[in-house]
Amino acid sequence: MSIRNLLFIFALLLNTACSSDLFISHNGDVPDERYMKQLSIGQTKEEVLQLLGDPSLVTGLSNDHWIYMSSTIRRIAFEKPTELDREVVAVTFKDNKVSRIDKRTLADANKISIDKDETKATEREQGFFRKYFGGVGQYQMFGNGKSNKDM
Repeated sequence: MSIRNLLFIFALLLNTACSSDLFISHNGDVPDERYMKQLSIGQTKEEVLQLLGDPSLVTGLSNDHWIYMSSTIRRIAFEKPTELDREVVAVTFKDNKVSRIDKRTLADANKISIDKDETKATEREQGFFRKYFGGVGQYQMFGNGKSNKDM
């Protein structure tokens, strides 16, 4: 066997060792368009739940922001994953009724503005010792607040 044949076989093996596997993954679920057309301002949370199903994400302190989202991502071997498609539907409720419906796609990704509103913390500011040592001695083995002699 000549050196040229050995180099050819080595190059062939080296080339086949590199993976060119292509993976397309679909994450999340946005309801079908026929159901989205039935969604309207003024519907209750229960009606939206029956129509669209459970949301992908519920946000906000009062659970008044429901988000349905999906994305399609392409992965090739060791390359950085590429997002091929994205769809987001945000449903906002006020007084248990739909007050706003926002639809976004991957093309809208750079058009989303940051909301400057702040949520104030409801707990008071704690000092160093209370923050790190405030729970010392308050351990309850079974979590019901009763000691073994009370039982």
